[in-house]
Amino acid sequence: MRLTINKIQDMKKAGERITMLTAYDYSTAKLIDEAGVNLILVGDSLGMVMLGYETTVPVTIEEMLHHTKAVVRGTKNALITGDMPFMTYQVTAEEALRNAGRFMQEAGCQAIKLEGGATIAETVRKIVNAGIPVMGHIGLTPQSINQLGGHRVQGKTTDTARRLLGDALALQQAGAFAVVLELVPMQLAKLITSRLNIPTIGIGAGPYCDGEVQVIHDMLGWFTDFVPKHTKQYARLSDTIQTAVATYVSEVKSGAFPTDANTSSMDEKLLEEL
Repeated sequence: MRLTINKIQDMKKAGERITMLTAYDYSTAKLIDEAGVNLILVGDSLGMVMLGYETTVPVTIEEMLHHTKAVVRGTKNALITGDMPFMTYQVTAEEALRNAGRFMQEAGCQAIKLEGGATIAETVRKIVNAGIPVMGHIGLTPQSINQLGGHRVQGKTTDTARRLLGDALALQQAGAFAVVLELVPMQLAKLITSRLNIPTIGIGAGPYCDGEVQVIHDMLGWFTDFVPKHTKQYARLSDTIQTAVATYVSEVKSGAFPTDANTSSMDEKLLEEL
């Protein structure tokens, strides 16, 4: 049975840490789900790790829906959150609600995530009032990377820290069930976490959030373009995959693979008749 937003919020109250990973396809989602991850985010980070874009900005809603459907099909237990891509919720609250509804109705996820704080609080409220759970995302917001001037820690000054705390409170008041804190100083993340009744899920925000989210390709050493500082690599799948493929290429070229054991045979009498 899938986790609900109520269960996720109960985990904060009980002091139980919340685990979250990204996934973008059926097979990966199935493995993550069976391993016991609480939430799976179909992040617009797929634009970079799956589609080869330089940022998340070019990702379209059609691409997001396509991948979200696959993840939902591969899971039974985790709460699946679909990431609303750039310009699908910033224009009007009505358009945002319509697009959020597509994630629920067409893709089958249980929640959506969008970036921003106080400036989008009314949009969050409208979506929540329509019965769609919303996860917020503040701090480094990758869709605004051009305005932020790169991947920089956010909230390091008094003014920006105060603004982030205000953003978190605004999202909570608007009805968000949780909020992602990305690249926020750990002391500020701790303060925000203590001030909120809803869970905080950190990424590059230190150990004091209620939970943690990582990009699956980063923590498995699968994406080799760069390794974020906030990532711990629990495996080096890139090395494993390259070694396996190189061995395959060598064996096919040498004739070591395939062998009789990798195929089927037919009756010799039938062969003679043929």
